[in-house]
Amino acid sequence: MATSVSINSKSEGVVGIGREVLQKGIAELYDESSGMWEDIWGDHMHHGYYDSHLPASISDHRSAQIHMIEQSLSFAGFDNENSLKIPKNIVDVGCGIGGSSRYLARKYGAKCQGITLSPIQAQRSQELANAQGLGDNVSFQVADALQQPFPDGQFDLVWSMESGEHMPDKAKFVKELIRVASPGGTIIIVTWCHRDLSPSEDSLQPQEKELLKKICDAYYLPDWCSTPDYVKLLQSLNMEDIKFADWSEYVAPFWPAVVRSALTWKGLTSLLRSGWKTIKGALAMPLMIEGYKKNLIKFSIITCKKPE
Repeated sequence: MATSVSINSKSEGVVGIGREVLQKGIAELYDESSGMWEDIWGDHMHHGYYDSHLPASISDHRSAQIHMIEQSLSFAGFDNENSLKIPKNIVDVGCGIGGSSRYLARKYGAKCQGITLSPIQAQRSQELANAQGLGDNVSFQVADALQQPFPDGQFDLVWSMESGEHMPDKAKFVKELIRVASPGGTIIIVTWCHRDLSPSEDSLQPQEKELLKKICDAYYLPDWCSTPDYVKLLQSLNMEDIKFADWSEYVAPFWPAVVRSALTWKGLTSLLRSGWKTIKGALAMPLMIEGYKKNLIKFSIITCKKPE
C-alpha cells in the first residue's frame, strides 16, 4: 500500500479494497466500539491537547479533549468578543457520538448538523442531544463525507475533528468541505498525517510504510498523506488565510492514557463484549504510540477561509 501519494489521486483504500468495503468496515468498527468509548471516555472521540494549562500528568483526560476543541477554535481565529466571528451554522464531518456538535452548539448558540457512517453513532448522538435539551439545534444523520447531503454554501464553520484520516479520496474530501462552506466561512481540519518528506525523498521508508499499513489494517484507514499535501490542495483551490501546525507534542500523553484505560477491569470487560474489530483496534494502540515516538505520525491542524 502506497503511503505517500498525490493528494489529487484517488486512493485504492486500505490493503487495496474498494471504497464501499472500506466504508462498511469503518461503520462496523464504530458501531461496535462507540458504546465502550463513551462508557470509559465520554462524549469526545478524539485526542486531548496537553500544554502548560493541562500538563501530561493530568488525571482528567476529558478536560484535555475539551481543551483540544478550544485550541482548534483559537487557532482558526475565533474570538468570543467579536460577534462577526461567532458561527451560527456548523457541520461536524465525522461527528462520532456528537461531542463536538453539542459543545459548539452550546458555546455559540448555533445550529449544528453532524454526519457519520455509523448508524449507532448517529442514533446515540441524537439521543444525547435530546437529553441535553439541544434537540432543536443539533441533528445527526448517516451520510458520506465525500457526498454530503447539504446544499452549497450552507455552513459558516465546517468542522472535521479526526475524520480526514478515514477518507479514501483526500481531494474530494477537501472539495466537499469547501463546497458546503459559506462564502467567508471557516474550515477546520484536525487529522492524522504522516511526516513531511524531505526534498530528496519520493516516499516514506519501507519500514515506515509497513508500520502505517498495520495501523491502516486495524482502523480501516486508506492511504495517508502529509500536512503539506493538504496545504497544497487548499492553495490550488484558492482558499484564503491557510494556516497549519504540527500538534504532535501536545497530544503525546493521549494514546498511553487510552492504553491504560483499556487495561483496567472496566476497559477489559467492555472490550471483550464489543467485538473483534474493536479488539483488533485495541491491539494496534501501541503501534500508534510507536508511530508518534518515531516522528512518523503527525497530529496536524489545517485551517482556512473560503473566499467571500
